[in-house]
Amino acid sequence: MLFSMTAMAQEQNAMVSTGEDFVIVKDEVVDGVRYVTAAPSAIVCSKQIDIEIKDDVILKVVYTRGCDGNAKGIGALIKDMKVDEAIRRLEGIKCGKRPTSCPDQLARVLKALK
Repeated sequence: MLFSMTAMAQEQNAMVSTGEDFVIVKDEVVDGVRYVTAAPSAIVCSKQIDIEIKDDVILKVVYTRGCDGNAKGIGALIKDMKVDEAIRRLEGIKCGKRPTSCPDQLARVLKALK
């Protein structure tokens, strides 16, 4: 039963907005802060990216699952950074032989939000 509920949730999420290989599950603005939740590509370790943006500045990024220290490091390094700068720094980073990575997935999501 859990599998079918998960599959149903993925189908519903796919209807929200799709990117190249990620899905934007939530994109809403509350009190001037844009809250975005994305499901990255299945080939990366993280399962979800939560992003908060205000006035084109990244307030917070939290990865669910994946390499804990690296994910926290990415979030700490891009906090208070302009969205375009984060995209410039993270876009195209690969993880081993994979064509993308958790940082690249974040850059792709940020780019899709523009």
